[in-house]
Amino acid sequence: MPTVTVDGATLRYEAGGRADRPAVVFVPAAGVGPWLWGWQAPALASHYRTVVYAQRGTGRSLGVGPYSVDRFAADLESVLADAGVDRVHVVGAGLGGMVALRYARAHARARSLTLFGAAASGDRLDADALAALHPADSSRYRESLSLAFGDRFLAESGVVEDVLDWRREEDAVGEALAGHREAALSFEAGPLSEIAVPALVCHGVGDPVVPAAAGEALAADLPRGRFEAVEGRRFCFIEHAAAVTDAVDGFLDRHADED
Repeated sequence: MPTVTVDGATLRYEAGGRADRPAVVFVPAAGVGPWLWGWQAPALASHYRTVVYAQRGTGRSLGVGPYSVDRFAADLESVLADAGVDRVHVVGAGLGGMVALRYARAHARARSLTLFGAAASGDRLDADALAALHPADSSRYRESLSLAFGDRFLAESGVVEDVLDWRREEDAVGEALAGHREAALSFEAGPLSEIAVPALVCHGVGDPVVPAAAGEALAADLPRGRFEAVEGRRFCFIEHAAAVTDAVDGFLDRHADED
């Protein structure tokens, strides 16, 4: 797996899919490893170039604080430069969506944004729910899944034990986890009118961390934003992976050659 060293961190990433097609990069949520994109990235790799990476402090990416959205956006720029990606469609969840917003303002590679459970300000996040979703004690991972997924998914999907294993292996702990959470809570997007790329804002109607109304407001304030409500909770894009991936695929196809 390739690595890039930047600002005290060694970031690991994986590039896949078709080298002759537009690139899509996936940015995980606060404290979450790259396992989060195990549904969308493989499905889209059949007709896009994909880049999945571990943010500093997660997975096998080593890093030091302080942690901030600005720093995460700079990390993303370094990963894409190392991967040889000139232009990219950015897909981000939660904190990853905030990173995507900052990245689109600060760097020139972004062609479009697809945002899950994101908000323009950390003030819209429920800090207690965020802490419960990403507990410092890994023994609480199982109970935390009720914030990520609905009851039916937990009962019928057959992947709960896998998700728990992935979280134990890849999710942030200790100082890194606290830094990720604080980065999300302190985020301010700034003038959204400066983000000219098309944006698809998807939001779980039962998201306990960020209310769907915040996602709807984000889409309305982005010059080329479009809002899509999705049944489910924080990780609705996993709960309803097939339908969500189809929607993302259609959006990317419409803007595949966006300059």
